[in-house]
Amino acid sequence: MSNSVREEFSAGCNALHAALKAAPHSLADTPWREGGWTRKQILGHMIDSAANNHQRFVRASLDGAYTGPDYGQQAWVDAHGYAEASWETLLGWWKAYHDLLIAVVNRIPVAKLEAECRVGDDAPVTLRFLITDYIAHQQHHLRQIQAS
Repeated sequence: MSNSVREEFSAGCNALHAALKAAPHSLADTPWREGGWTRKQILGHMIDSAANNHQRFVRASLDGAYTGPDYGQQAWVDAHGYAEASWETLLGWWKAYHDLLIAVVNRIPVAKLEAECRVGDDAPVTLRFLITDYIAHQQHHLRQIQAS
């Protein structure tokens, strides 16, 4: 795979982990906004996103294309009970999953970066786009966790 995509993905995951570790744990059970998820639920959603994108990255790199469903984000957060887990447990799960994703992304052949990916009813995008957009999505949720 293109070294820049690999390096950006790895650097993005590592920067996210550092920022999540530095986030105030005292706010973990506090919704980030009125009626919103708690910060623990947001972190859990970030783990769910990792799980779903893991499938997309691997299948697109193996098959040369990916077509698959979107997922019910609230249902996934509820099914995992993230609100009842400790911040430390969630952070450990997030870190472990992202170490795996970094390893997967590092092994994707350059030729597979242009694989067409269709997620739910969204317009088709390339695997390269999914990989780079994934970090932007994680950063979006990091800002919610960091919000005062």
